Amino acid sequence: MSTTTEVPQDLKQYTLETAQRAKEASRQLGAISGAVKNQWLKSAAARLREQTTFLLEANQKDIAAAPQYGLSEAQVDRLRLSPERLEGIAGALEELVMLSDPIGEVLESTRRPNGLQVSKVRVPLGVVFFIYESRPNVTVDAAAICVKSGNAVILRGGKEAFHSNQAFHQILSQTLVECGLPEHAVQMVTTTDRSAVGHFLELSELIDVTIPRGGKSLIERVAAEAKMPVIKHFDGNCHVYVDLSADLKMAAEIIVNSKCQRPGVCNAAETLLVHSNVAAEFLPRAAEILQENGVELRCCERSLPFVPGGVAATDADFHDEFLDLILAVKVVDSVEEAVAHINHYGSHHTDAIVTRMIEPAEIFLNQVDSSAVVQNAATRFNDGGELGLGAEIGISTDKFHARGPCGLRELTSYKYIIQGQGQVRS
Repeated sequence: MSTTTEVPQDLKQYTLETAQRAKEASRQLGAISGAVKNQWLKSAAARLREQTTFLLEANQKDIAAAPQYGLSEAQVDRLRLSPERLEGIAGALEELVMLSDPIGEVLESTRRPNGLQVSKVRVPLGVVFFIYESRPNVTVDAAAICVKSGNAVILRGGKEAFHSNQAFHQILSQTLVECGLPEHAVQMVTTTDRSAVGHFLELSELIDVTIPRGGKSLIERVAAEAKMPVIKHFDGNCHVYVDLSADLKMAAEIIVNSKCQRPGVCNAAETLLVHSNVAAEFLPRAAEILQENGVELRCCERSLPFVPGGVAATDADFHDEFLDLILAVKVVDSVEEAVAHINHYGSHHTDAIVTRMIEPAEIFLNQVDSSAVVQNAATRFNDGGELGLGAEIGISTDKFHARGPCGLRELTSYKYIIQGQGQVRS
């Protein structure tokens, strides 16, 4: 197998033809049973396991090229595949098999006084244009979740993961054909030319929704240029707030896990907020553990005296998604101040409170305006797999049309089916 691809010469024509093939594939997918789609997921999982060596070799090309793109250590970690991570990717496909097919689900059904039967039925969105950066596992997750929900998908990955993405796509395409699914249900953009994205964003008659997943500049560009609806996966400036009643041992474990388990992902914590009543006791202990894990702590004026080795924070630090072993730290005087800070600086992604009291928990959970709010657990749990949704195509920070992890149902719409026996309107 090889990851060599042809570079299109006429980008506008290339994007048009790609979208046309996707539209035709989406029409075919609408008539394919859940059993056939599940068989493809199982076949793809088996093939990924068989082709571990091929996939790791392709990924090694991307790892070798990472320095020329200026990737941080955390970003390289997001890019890197291993036998264990490949097993996780294959396992996620098999987990998706176990979820019910949403297409055709009757959401509501009523019989009108005139005898008309009116049903509200779940249907695919159609064609998804998905733009993402760095993490090659997303290629498989996105393809799987789109096809299972009856959608064709055009995948445009980042140049950093080009070889890995092409290798994954080869396997997915082969198994699609073998299982009787449309060949063009999953297409990978074969050029890293950024102008191709602009051409795709013009094709509102062929592409039903665009989903960008990456840095803030990417999201802003797509939102500004797209002629079709956009489900935005904005940056993950996530917070952990340690309340005055918190179990401090639990709080330390939660912030370390939220920050350090995988610092380069969107649901990793970027800011620690600590109630002033427990700052003197909690911060030295938490700082020691975080620093042992290599975390640089950027502290407000009130927190800096409690953090040996901490550095003074700027206002920009509280806005940033570091995606690295860096954590902003701030002391606050109340849960209300913590909520206000999060709603001002945060990205409406994932925010957590550690507390043993009902009242501050209710204030936090009700008033923080994020796609997921968490009590006494790590921010890392805002994830489709962890929430029982299976693979997800991203975590939407929008409120329309989907919010939070975008699983199978978030990639559907509905239509009304009206059945009569000759009724006419008077």
